[in-house]
Amino acid sequence: MITNIKPLIVIAGPTASGKTSLAIELAKEVDGEIICADSRTIYKGLNVGTAKPSKFEQAEVPHWGLDLVNPGDYFSVSDFKKYALDKIDEIRSRSKTPFLVGGTGLYIDAVIFDFQFGAAVDKLKREILNNMTIEKLHEYCKKHNIELPENKLNKRYVVRTIERNDSSLLRREKPIDNAIIVGITTDRDILRNRIQLRVEQIFNDNVVKEAKELSDIYGWDSEAMKGNVYPLIKQFLTSDLAFGDMMDKASILDWQLAKRQITWLKRNPYIKWGTAVELKTYLLDLLAK
Repeated sequence: MITNIKPLIVIAGPTASGKTSLAIELAKEVDGEIICADSRTIYKGLNVGTAKPSKFEQAEVPHWGLDLVNPGDYFSVSDFKKYALDKIDEIRSRSKTPFLVGGTGLYIDAVIFDFQFGAAVDKLKREILNNMTIEKLHEYCKKHNIELPENKLNKRYVVRTIERNDSSLLRREKPIDNAIIVGITTDRDILRNRIQLRVEQIFNDNVVKEAKELSDIYGWDSEAMKGNVYPLIKQFLTSDLAFGDMMDKASILDWQLAKRQITWLKRNPYIKWGTAVELKTYLLDLLAK
């Protein structure tokens, strides 16, 4: 059946793999708009530390999914799915092509596999989990073969991950119709080098100042400030960590994040993998048809 509805283009990949650049290049050629699927860039004010698309990049192509909530607010996978589906409909209503771009595999899966949320919460089990230390929660996940979330140091995220694993989450076996799903592959050494360069860039862009200003407003215990580079900056500001050690650890953390993202995405057999150059040719050929 022939349809005039624009396809959803999904571009997935680990941090620093070049997803944003590829998406912007393609969106400019096919009149598209980008929805960011990133659990870190949803927060207002966390611009440098999350490597949020720059103002210049956002001016080149409309970006959605950024600055949705304050650092102290909770934003669930269900919230993201609803937001993304609404935006996809809006973009299509303007006869534009929607792009879903990011490295948060759970966000992407919730959309393309149409996760159905709403299972009743076991209040007793939640209380038990909430009373466990983060170390004990990690042990629980390892014992029960549960993949830790990207923000594994955030207790609330780990508890919700366990609950989702234990609930009878309904989802499609195959992706939704009219979606083209690709993933960027990058040589391991090149990706590691890109991550190192990105870490150097965010510190050159004064991420320490950003973190200090945010902590003054929201505190270090808010949802957003517990992830990414921010806990390391807290240690630096309290003289518990030297500047060079902070940068080294930030690079290691982002490399570990990239490996977790790759592991998650590789479980999806419907992703077409390729380099950024290969995927650009592949997607333009498909869209031309």
